[in-house]
Amino acid sequence: MKKLFSYFLVVMLIPAFVLTGCKDDKDEDPIVTGNFTTLSTYMTNQNLDLPTLLDGWVIDPEPIADGGIVDVDNDFTIPDWTVFDIRSADDFALGHVKGSVNVSLANIVTEAQAINDNTAKILVVCYSGQTAGRAVMALRLSGFPNAKVSKFGFSAWSDNATFDKWSSKVSDQADGDANWVTTAAPTMPVNGYPTWTTTSTDGAEILAEKVTEMLANSSWIVGGTDVLATPANYSIYNYWVEADYTNFGHFSGAFRVEPMSLNLETASSLNPENDNLIYCYTGQTSSIITAWLQVIGYNVKSIGNGVNGLRYTTLSDAGKPHWHFPYHSYGYEVSK
Repeated sequence: MKKLFSYFLVVMLIPAFVLTGCKDDKDEDPIVTGNFTTLSTYMTNQNLDLPTLLDGWVIDPEPIADGGIVDVDNDFTIPDWTVFDIRSADDFALGHVKGSVNVSLANIVTEAQAINDNTAKILVVCYSGQTAGRAVMALRLSGFPNAKVSKFGFSAWSDNATFDKWSSKVSDQADGDANWVTTAAPTMPVNGYPTWTTTSTDGAEILAEKVTEMLANSSWIVGGTDVLATPANYSIYNYWVEADYTNFGHFSGAFRVEPMSLNLETASSLNPENDNLIYCYTGQTSSIITAWLQVIGYNVKSIGNGVNGLRYTTLSDAGKPHWHFPYHSYGYEVSK
């Protein structure tokens, strides 16, 4: 009986062994993921490289009579534009462009999609024009090419000092500092591209995922004071022409990126394993560039307020982009 049971067990196990142990490996579904190459190829095909996205990204809200967009004779409204104000609800209530809509940065793309018009002209207002750069990059990557940053944010809208978030940020702290130099730019490095994967292999899906990830990143800005103290701790990139790089100085060791030369191919100059920092005159251009670089996978931050926060007097005396108060003296609407 015992022998019969053993025979029966062997007979039962043979089919199971054949079905499991001899399964053709080709029947296994491979794990397929998308990566930097998948995304960059899609962005290239969709004309979403950085130089294209930087075309006309910021606008100074000048009066219509001067060729601008503000109707000063109609309660300082901005006709034909959808105005998204991404400041806090409390600050929005204190004063905002009449007709503007208070939205969160995280929901900026969803709010734009609700317009149901990819040709809509969208103006994004923040406190200083820097966070708006992230919103506008998200919008342009999401199919809204006519989105623009309102230059210097709501700080530039009124002569009411309550709204001025800029004046307290300008300084000349880099003057005479040993870590601010006028040396020639070091040779740009050549690195590999960032490595990351996603479960999708569809370029559009990956881009949407990375845009959402970028908008949720709250640690995208760093103060110039911290960088000036220890510039060697970072990979720093200056976004100026060569003459300004040497004449106005730069962080010790900072590389120089020729304006409009940064793109999907040349992004490999950034260090995929280090803290990369981008800076410009006011922090507005660097904020929108930083947003794009984060979308493609780099660990990068913008130096807040740019060199206006480091050598303000030198820049303003030379007529370079700089803040001044008041910038405009427009009326505004208050929420009741």
